[in-house]
Amino acid sequence: MEKKSKASVRAAIIGCGLKAQDHAREMLKQQSATQIVVVSEPSPSAYDAMASVFAEVDTPVPPNQPQLDQLLTDYGDDLDIALIVTPHAFHFEQAKACLEAGLDVLLEKPMVVTADEARQLIETRDRVGRLLVIAFNGSLSPQIRTAAKYLRSGDFGEILTINATVWEGWSNKYVGHWKQDPDISGGGFMFDTGAHMLNTVSDLVGEDFRQVAAWLDNRSSTVDILGVVMGRLDSGALVTMNACGATMQTIGSEIRIHCTEGIIRTGIWGEFLETQRPNESPVSMEVRDARKAWKGVWEQFLAVRNGEIENPSPPEIGLRMAKLWDGIKLSAKQDGVPINLDNGDNQ
Repeated sequence: MEKKSKASVRAAIIGCGLKAQDHAREMLKQQSATQIVVVSEPSPSAYDAMASVFAEVDTPVPPNQPQLDQLLTDYGDDLDIALIVTPHAFHFEQAKACLEAGLDVLLEKPMVVTADEARQLIETRDRVGRLLVIAFNGSLSPQIRTAAKYLRSGDFGEILTINATVWEGWSNKYVGHWKQDPDISGGGFMFDTGAHMLNTVSDLVGEDFRQVAAWLDNRSSTVDILGVVMGRLDSGALVTMNACGATMQTIGSEIRIHCTEGIIRTGIWGEFLETQRPNESPVSMEVRDARKAWKGVWEQFLAVRNGEIENPSPPEIGLRMAKLWDGIKLSAKQDGVPINLDNGDNQ
């Protein structure tokens, strides 16, 4: 990978909500490497909240240009990177516009809403020759990268079954929020917090789903709150995923991968890693080692951009997840009828 100069990069932040504010705090810790030139936020209250983040470190808040097309016209020559942190349905058009403006893009999860959008975004990235990294905690975590390395190497043998689950008191937490507006969220709990599960499983297996059957339950909401997915990979391995967004006000996850030569247990955010081989007790030493190597999302993005590491969360994984999500929605609309997925992309 060709290394780039480590000179300070010039960034725009698209969206100023809570997650964008978290990203800004991380970026402001590295002001020697990052200059935030401008933000784009249509909500005055969200922009005011972002201004308070800059005030925390006694740094002037960047100007706000609410219209992205105008921002790219006015500031495009003064930017290197766009960080996009907006509702899910906006990701495709905004990321495409920023890539075509010559910017590298760090895009919040989920990448896009449909597989067709994923294919188009990959085509755009390839055509303009820019960098696209998806800000999924799982793919960016050293625990998931370590688990993926074990699975790719064959050290644990053939994958037989995968069981994944995620839970959160999500339904009450986001009443009236855009996350429960299907027109801009693209889905409910399964596509919000559950998107981490869909992506991390798609990342770990390293292959497409061949077939999927799914049931989604809205529980009188406008979007899904509960969900169960059963799938078969191209290799024949079997996968089950369970999402519960109406439990206690807690959040957690687990992924358990059963292989012919051992078991791997982790979480959808890579929050832990445990391995077990034949005739051995479970071992979690890798977690402590991996945490030493952890870099924040922005720091990892810059490391990828500088050619120091390979992209751990490329849009190809996003396409695999988007095809899975398309299949889940189609099956759920037909009360769990198994859907054969189109894997002509060979991603």
